Amino acid sequence: GMENLPHDWLALLALVFVLGLKHGFDPDHLATIDGLTRFNAANHKPQLSRWSGLLFSLGHGAVVMTVAVLVGLIARRWNIPAWVEDLGAWISILFLLALGAVNLATVFKTRPDQVVRTIGLKGRWLGKLSQASHPALIALVGALFALSFDTLSQTALFSLTASSMAGWMFSAALGMVFMLGMIAADGINGLWISRLLDRTDRRALVASRVMGLTVGGLSLLVGLFGIVRYFFPDVAARSEGHELLMGLAVISTVALSYSLALRLTRQQAALP
Repeated sequence: GMENLPHDWLALLALVFVLGLKHGFDPDHLATIDGLTRFNAANHKPQLSRWSGLLFSLGHGAVVMTVAVLVGLIARRWNIPAWVEDLGAWISILFLLALGAVNLATVFKTRPDQVVRTIGLKGRWLGKLSQASHPALIALVGALFALSFDTLSQTALFSLTASSMAGWMFSAALGMVFMLGMIAADGINGLWISRLLDRTDRRALVASRVMGLTVGGLSLLVGLFGIVRYFFPDVAARSEGHELLMGLAVISTVALSYSLALRLTRQQAALP
C-alpha cells in the first residue's frame, strides 16, 4: 500500500528506479523483446534487432509517464479500493503462473537441435504486431503492453505518493525515473539477445534454453510468492518496505542467468 512507500524523496527515487529495472525484467517483457529481436535479425535488420528492447521500453515508458502526470494532476487524496488491489494481485499471479508453465513446457518440448522460442502471453494477444519491423510499431507494442492492470496500478501508486509529497511535477519526475530503469533493463536485454544471435548456432541453442528457463522459472517464483503473500498476511507485512531488496533479487537472478548463458555458450564455442 501507499503508506509503505518511503516519504523521503531520495529513497523514493531509488526505489522507483529499481521498480523500473524490475519491471523491465518482467518475464513477459523479456519474452516479447526476445521475439522482436529474433524476428528482425532473421529479416536482416540488424540495427532494428539491436534496438528492439530500447524502442519497446520507450513506447511503454511514454504511457507510464502519461499516467503518472494525469494521476498527479487529478488526484489529491485518493485511496485505491482494496478490491482493486486484490483483483490486480490475482490477475498478476494467474498470468505469471500461466507464463511460467508455458515457457518451461516449451523448453522441454523443443528438440535439442532447435532454438527455444520464449513465449510472451501479451505478445500473443497482439497477433501480427508482435512481429513488428518498424521502429514506431515496436514502440506501439511497448505502449500497448503498458495498458495492463499491474503496470497502471503500480504507476498510480507511486504517482499518488509523489503528488501528496510535492505535487504533479514530482509525479512526472518519478514517472521518468521509472522509465529510465525500465529502458536500462529492456535495452540491455535486446542488445544481449542480438549479440547472441550473431554467434554460432550451437551457442544460440544453449543461450535460448537458459533464456526459456529464466523466463519460466522467474514467472513461477514471482507468482508463487504472490500467492504466499496473499494468504499469509504476516509474510506480506514482513515483505512490505523491502521492495528494493525484492527488486534487486529479481535483477540479480536475470543477470546470473545471462552470465551463465554466456559462459555455457563460450564452452560450446570452444568444442570442436
